[in-house]
Amino acid sequence: MLGILSMWSGFLKIAENSGLLTSLSRRLTPLLRFLFPDLPEDHPVHGYLATNILANVLGLGWAATPAGLRAMKELEALNPRTDGAASRDMCTFLLLNISSLQLLPVNILAYRQQYRSASPEIILAPAILATLASTLAALLFARAAAVLERK
Repeated sequence: MLGILSMWSGFLKIAENSGLLTSLSRRLTPLLRFLFPDLPEDHPVHGYLATNILANVLGLGWAATPAGLRAMKELEALNPRTDGAASRDMCTFLLLNISSLQLLPVNILAYRQQYRSASPEIILAPAILATLASTLAALLFARAAAVLERK
């Protein structure tokens, strides 16, 4: 586990130094603005959020972990609350990670293939629908909580 996490952390650092994170965050700006309206523009957290979201969507949980940890660290630094509670953006990010929208559930496909399933890909549609439903529920919950917090 430590080896895989170290490898993906290294890839993340290379992506950061090469400008790939900046490019990703620019392409995902409309989505990130919608999901995290309180974040300042052109902040490094956008690159970490974009990388984490894309890795999770592609089913690469191990690749998402280092970016998620860095994103949460940056979100904590931006947290306007002084009472130690999580910010709205931190909660939204956590909910997105828990719901885990995946278009390619790579791990499940690999396990099914490893154990010689007759049709390992048969779970793709149900997996996509299930994670889409959980992600939509998470986003609705985050928005509802934000509305209630403002009252």
